[in-house]
Amino acid sequence: MTTAALTSLDRRTTLPGGVGIPQVGLGVFQVPTAQAQRVVEEALEVGYRHVDTAAAYVNEEGVGAALGSAGLPREEVFVTSKLRNGDQGYERALRAYDDTLARLGLETLDLYLIHWPNPAAGLWQESWRALERILDEGRVRAIGVSNFMVEHLRELLGRAEHVPAVNQIEIHPSFAQPDLADFCAEHAITVQAYSPLGQGADLSAPTVTAIADRLGVTAAQVVLRWHLDQGRVVIPKTTSRARMVSNADLDGTDLTADDLAGLDALETGVRIGNDPRTFALSQIR
Repeated sequence: MTTAALTSLDRRTTLPGGVGIPQVGLGVFQVPTAQAQRVVEEALEVGYRHVDTAAAYVNEEGVGAALGSAGLPREEVFVTSKLRNGDQGYERALRAYDDTLARLGLETLDLYLIHWPNPAAGLWQESWRALERILDEGRVRAIGVSNFMVEHLRELLGRAEHVPAVNQIEIHPSFAQPDLADFCAEHAITVQAYSPLGQGADLSAPTVTAIADRLGVTAAQVVLRWHLDQGRVVIPKTTSRARMVSNADLDGTDLTADDLAGLDALETGVRIGNDPRTFALSQIR
């Protein structure tokens, strides 16, 4: 397979302000700092043009080094990072954004997110005000949130000058968060799925494997296409070049309405990751 065949990497959805975001990107959560440059360089060689990192991942420098060595025009690669819990608050968020840019070696980001609401700290409201300032100053193309539940979004929408462009959340067939996804859709907030494969756990579900066998594709391709067909952005994490290619080879995976309904029916309400209502670690190491 040649990378030219990976037309799924050309799929884009549009955020507020006309910002185009590739629907398939590479997530680098838990990619060690020492490996991040190689992994991102390989993804860019494969054809990925969307990389998602975070200050808490402690690999922004490696991502930045890869972007620099690739020699691609800046506007060709969509780059996202996130504000740590320990950097929340108005002034601290402004400084944290500058620090992220320095680590990445960039002058601007395409998307900057509040990583967690951390409601116990009561600071995300001031953090959002800082992100709005960065956006108004033209120093970031779009701003959003991650792990925000409906109650957090309701409060934000009641006071915000800018609606979040994105809510990056855990979402996969067995934990589809339909109420939250519907709320985001009602308010034109793009849902970005992390752990889109359920950290691999959803790939062995009989419904998934039956569809994959019928179509002659992988279980991961079935689940990722399910996401795309519902308008979501996906950032599957992998350090394997072969899986990077496979994860982006989705245009031959045509799901029927029955397939989509069967995948929707896998919802159990069981979360794999941390609970946004209680997660409060500083994320600073």
